[in-house]
Amino acid sequence: MKLSTRQFIQILGALTAISLVAGNISAANAATKTITCYKGTVVKKVTAASPKCPVGYTTTKPATQTGATTATKAGSVAFQGSYKGKISILFGDGNLVQVTKVDATGTGNVNGLSGMSGTASAVPSSLCDNFDGKGVISGGGNSLNLAFDSSSQGCADSDSAPATITIKGSAKITGGTGKYAGASGTLTVKGTFDINSKGIVNTSESTSFTLELSGNIITK
Repeated sequence: MKLSTRQFIQILGALTAISLVAGNISAANAATKTITCYKGTVVKKVTAASPKCPVGYTTTKPATQTGATTATKAGSVAFQGSYKGKISILFGDGNLVQVTKVDATGTGNVNGLSGMSGTASAVPSSLCDNFDGKGVISGGGNSLNLAFDSSSQGCADSDSAPATITIKGSAKITGGTGKYAGASGTLTVKGTFDINSKGIVNTSESTSFTLELSGNIITK
């Protein structure tokens, strides 16, 4: 097929127009750029000829924050500690024995949770009996809540004072604060304390106390 001079000029003009459009698109793309803007944990991308971050944003990426209150990644944290201190015991009616205060300090692999506090109560009818107890171990802005389960027992080596009470069983982790918020798991418990008084109703005593905890903390 032979093109006329008129057709040739029309095709040439069309090709020139396409070339100009492509050139304009390329120039427009070259004239814009994208930047990343940060405001705390919020990230925005801004595309413009001269992009600027919105008010309150910066192009500087914030450093990763670390510290006592930074959330722990989901997983299992090994725990093993020995706590030593004092407990206060109140003797009540009907063989009721109440631990009104626990104040102990822990050493070992306690993940910063070096302080212990708690309460407990029991109405023993034999040398070994169950008890109801709760406690908190804490430190560095974090804490774990513990509750002794139904298998836990306190056993006396004598039916009269002075006597040594041996604690054994398990404590369930029922949550916490800081990096242990929502934590769970079970810790094995072993401990001892002495009773030196005769347990007269409405009397109290403060005595030495040791407790070992071991197991794994399941974090969210």
